Amino acid sequence: MNALGFVRSRPWLITVLVLVLLVAINIALQPSFTNPGVLRSNLATFLPLVLVAIGQTYVILAGDIDLSVGSIVALANVVTVTVIAAMGGTDLAIWIGMASGVGVGLACGLVNGLLISGLRFQPIVTTFATGILFAALALWVLPQAGLPVPQNYWRTYGESFFGVPLVAWVLIFGVVFTLVVSRTVFHSHLLAAGGNRTGAFQSGLRLGSIRIVSFMIAGFFSALAALCLTGETASGDPLLGQTLALSSISAVVLGGTALAGGFGGAFGSIIGALVLGMIGNVIFFAGLPFEYQTLVQGIIVLLALAGGVFVTRR
Repeated sequence: MNALGFVRSRPWLITVLVLVLLVAINIALQPSFTNPGVLRSNLATFLPLVLVAIGQTYVILAGDIDLSVGSIVALANVVTVTVIAAMGGTDLAIWIGMASGVGVGLACGLVNGLLISGLRFQPIVTTFATGILFAALALWVLPQAGLPVPQNYWRTYGESFFGVPLVAWVLIFGVVFTLVVSRTVFHSHLLAAGGNRTGAFQSGLRLGSIRIVSFMIAGFFSALAALCLTGETASGDPLLGQTLALSSISAVVLGGTALAGGFGGAFGSIIGALVLGMIGNVIFFAGLPFEYQTLVQGIIVLLALAGGVFVTRR
């Protein structure tokens, strides 16, 4: 295999190069970037998108798409803070509230999976509709932003364990999860389902279960992102995560996963999400006028996507 073939089989390497370039530019614009406190703050900002992108990857690998992940984040957030408040804000209440948030994420993923796999609805239309439903439920649970969480919650989220910030441990968990899953039979079945659904069906794969599990993984990681946002904001907000759906899809594509499914992996999506976060940092510290920030961000993402497509084109 020559160098070009090596890169084509690992398109996330292009994203890594872009990330390194952005880090170098960021260090030039923000000399304090490498300070531990600043690194922790940046990671806490990027982490929700990283987590949502991980979950979105498994849905896309199976040939589907999930536009409801942002609403799942909002719903899991408000359910978590509401349960904690209803149970008195004790340490036990915090654990039960977090479990409730994760349960909500899994349930939302199950609903999406059953509608799309069981009833054979179109994924993009179905998740757009369920996204509206989940957003409405979030507003019903908590009509206005507020309802602070106990100090133990957000203080623990900001602490370090064995010298490593908790946000870094969450990132490590995400990376380890992606690496472990990439070596499982389930991952191979995902690629088969997304790459050649008819062939996968004829070979006897249980496509329904595979697609449902992929949506439940997306719901789980959306809920995990909600718990992180709850630790960062220390309160509930029914409007959280409104931009996460499209941003997570951008991160997945930037990371080298084919939008049609069947090729790629969640590790590249993690790099893609970090690239999107670093682009925002560079634009902010470059002091660009607000009206140009979105334009420049779009151009940079487009160039990064074009570079990946150019290298992987056969």
